[in-house]
Order: sequence, then C-alpha cells, then structure tokens
Amino acid sequence: MTQLRDRMLEELERRNYSPGTAKGYLFAVKQFAEHFHRAPDQLGAEHIREYQLSLFRERKLAAKTVAQRVAALRFFYVKTLKRHYMLEHLPFPRLPERLPTVLSREEVGGLLAASANRLHRTMLMTLYSTGVRRTERYAS
Repeated sequence: MTQLRDRMLEELERRNYSPGTAKGYLFAVKQFAEHFHRAPDQLGAEHIREYQLSLFRERKLAAKTVAQRVAALRFFYVKTLKRHYMLEHLPFPRLPERLPTVLSREEVGGLLAASANRLHRTMLMTLYSTGVRRTERYAS
C-alpha cells in the first residue's frame, strides 16, 4: 500500500499538483481502500460503483464532494496504474446548478449612492452593468 501511495504522490508531483490537492487525492484513495479493507489496486469497477453509491446513500455527501473523490480515483487508476479503461466506470456526478443572487433596484441604488466620488461611482456602474463577477480577472 505504501508503494502505491508513493507512486501516486510521484505522479501528482510530476504534474505539479498543489500540496492540498495531492493530500486530498491521497486521502480519498485511502478511504476507498479502507471501505473495502483491500488495497485499491485490487478493486475494480463493481467496487467503484458500490463505493459511489455509498457516498451518496450512506454518508450523504454532497455531489461536489463525491466529484472530488471521483477525480482522485480517476487520477489513481488512469495516471498511476495506467488503467485507462477504468474511466468509463468513474462517472462524475451531475452537479446542481446554482443561480447567482440578483440585487434589487434599491440595493443597486444604495451601492452606487455609497460611492465616495464620481470616479468610484462610474467604476461601480461600469462593473455592475457589464456583469463582471467578483472572482473574474482581466486578461493580460
């Protein structure tokens, strides 16, 4: 089991995955193996199907969390073990679509009225009218 963990960690490092992602992937594969009390390279398609169902049914995990576990298992089987045929047995769950929160006219008016000067007000009006999101960045 330690050799598999080391091989997977090497593959993650070769691809420059972040330490947080690597830690999460290793944890996910470890939990998968512990669920069946066997080494993960000895588990197959039926085990994966059963495990995914248990994550939803028994553990009641959110679809996004299950998707992270699936990504870890996909990496393990395809990149570490070179079992490309396993992809078809590792479907990502459908993620629920979330609609953005829309401000009322009064809220937008209050936001614009709170601006310190004309320049700030113009910047706020431009950003709001173009629909730029807080997390978007300009292309350089």
